[in-house]
Amino acid sequence: MFFDVLLHLGTLASIFIVYWQDIKDMFYEVISFANLGPLAGQPRERYPQARTFLMIVMATLPLVLILPINDMIETLYYNNVFIGVAIILTGCMLYVSDRMRPGKKTERSMTILDAVIIGLCQCVATIPGLSRSGTTITAGIATGLRRDFAVKFSFLLSIPAVLGANILSLADAFREGINWASVPAYLVGMVVAMLSGIAAINLLKFISNKGKFGGFAYYCWVMGVLSIVLYMIF
Repeated sequence: MFFDVLLHLGTLASIFIVYWQDIKDMFYEVISFANLGPLAGQPRERYPQARTFLMIVMATLPLVLILPINDMIETLYYNNVFIGVAIILTGCMLYVSDRMRPGKKTERSMTILDAVIIGLCQCVATIPGLSRSGTTITAGIATGLRRDFAVKFSFLLSIPAVLGANILSLADAFREGINWASVPAYLVGMVVAMLSGIAAINLLKFISNKGKFGGFAYYCWVMGVLSIVLYMIF
């Protein structure tokens, strides 16, 4: 469990590295907002990153709905057929997102309703096999977000979700016990997760700029079907 937590922290670090400038801008604009008064009294264009922070908060709040059923969701991690079907559904979502009309909304024009819808879809994506990023990116495009902004918002939105989940998991890991002799190997895994996360995010950004997620859709379909077939065979 401790190794699993470190792997997630590695991928979280990759998001900080790729989007460091955006995170830093959000921090500075939120501080400025706190010093200058209500954001509603300022032109929307003056604090776009502070608005992004607000939208992330609003999209994160629906995760509270998952807490009462979290144990039931975790039991699905042992159902390989269910996970295979969920991976296929992820492919379907990405395929549909390619055929949606491109939106124009960015951090300057995104609404709280858009954020809540994306947040509710993130709740659904806690189901194992559904891609959190794929689900939230598709939801973002469906609400009219510009494709590249939908990708950025999805990854920034993962920061509080992944951080919160790992804090809870870390407490469980310490209760379960940690093999400290294996920690150096764990740290190697964490670094590899970080580097592969950076590569994956940059690849996804490149693909989103080209306007096509179809390759990911076909990959999900193949892997979903393969996982179900192999489970039934073995």
